[in-house]
Amino acid sequence: MAIWRSSPLLRGSLALRKAPIRASFRGLASTAPAELKKTGLYDFHVAHGAKMVPFAGYSMPLAYGDVGQVASHNHVRTSVGLFDVGHMVQSIFRGPTATAFLEWLTPSALSALQPYTSTLSVLLNERGGIIDDTVITKHAETAFYVVTNAGRRARDLEWFAARLAEWNAGAQGAAGPVELEVLEDWGLLALQGPEAASYLQALTSFDLTQLTFGKSAFLPIEGFNLHVARGGYTGEDGFEISIPPSQTVEVAALLSKAPVQLTGLGARDSLRLEAGMCLYGSDLDEDTTPVEGGLTWVIGKERRESGTFIGAEGVRAHLTRAGPPRRRVGLVVEGAPARHGAQIFDPATNELLGSVTSGIPSPTLKQNIAMGYVRRGWHTRGTALGVEVRGKMRKAVVSPMPFVAARYWRGAA
Repeated sequence: MAIWRSSPLLRGSLALRKAPIRASFRGLASTAPAELKKTGLYDFHVAHGAKMVPFAGYSMPLAYGDVGQVASHNHVRTSVGLFDVGHMVQSIFRGPTATAFLEWLTPSALSALQPYTSTLSVLLNERGGIIDDTVITKHAETAFYVVTNAGRRARDLEWFAARLAEWNAGAQGAAGPVELEVLEDWGLLALQGPEAASYLQALTSFDLTQLTFGKSAFLPIEGFNLHVARGGYTGEDGFEISIPPSQTVEVAALLSKAPVQLTGLGARDSLRLEAGMCLYGSDLDEDTTPVEGGLTWVIGKERRESGTFIGAEGVRAHLTRAGPPRRRVGLVVEGAPARHGAQIFDPATNELLGSVTSGIPSPTLKQNIAMGYVRRGWHTRGTALGVEVRGKMRKAVVSPMPFVAARYWRGAA
């Protein structure tokens, strides 16, 4: 049985550990293809017929057996799928000034979050560009659980280390230092789909109707006590479950029985795009501000006024009446799917307006959908554009996102 009091996740929510953690910053070098890392479920995936592919420095499952990407996608939309997202970087920030520190690193209003509540946020460079997007869960004023992208691991951890040193050496640190612990090799599973809650409810005595979207808790699950957050990357109801390394395989086996279907990166990408969610490196980068990226909502209202976060000057310049020079938009494209890099034009003059950052044939909508960036003034709903696909100009229309309506559990009506 898991002893939940020994979990760094829970310890981080209750108290500041006295000893500084120095091992957290090991392994910052980029991973070459020949040095692909493996999550704790690598052998589990292989045993279940997964086709493994390189992704973000890891060997990850693209699909399983003879189940195609569209079939997996549709299963998540109608039933429930399980994703291994253990390649993501899970961390705990703790200390008396942890809230203030993370409000310096991000534009989010973390002091206003209730305990065990999450928010999407962004790490910003000095120009206001997005270093990474992240989900931050507040456990207490002195402890936060933070999940960042595997592909940005080196950049993020180097940034955290430098900013922590700066913070702790200054007046803020004198009021109480902040420490970082990276939960190395911890598992992270995403149980997603309209049947996710009923499946998980059969395994726990906790009333899941009380765990609404954006909330988390430590739940008893068949003898384990695990950190469970309600949310995910598909637009469906679901849960992300953090698991100590020694328990990951056993929990994955527990969560992968019928009707749950193991689901890989192929379906994950089409699901997230239908949900209007960004993929870092495709739809977001360090030359893009959250205002350009359609993420203005992550910036707390009072924080827009105070500007006390790294990159505030660049962000506030885009919050003016003039707005940013470009905007992220959703597109419905006729004919053939527009992929990353396809150029977007004014259909009347053939003037270049921007480019596509992600695009697929939508399994749910049976239409070609995409997202990309266009010049300011061309981003309003219903605007007609042209997208060059395979040497031909295709008609496209700016469409609202998400393309498929989200079905998050926000409580009984």
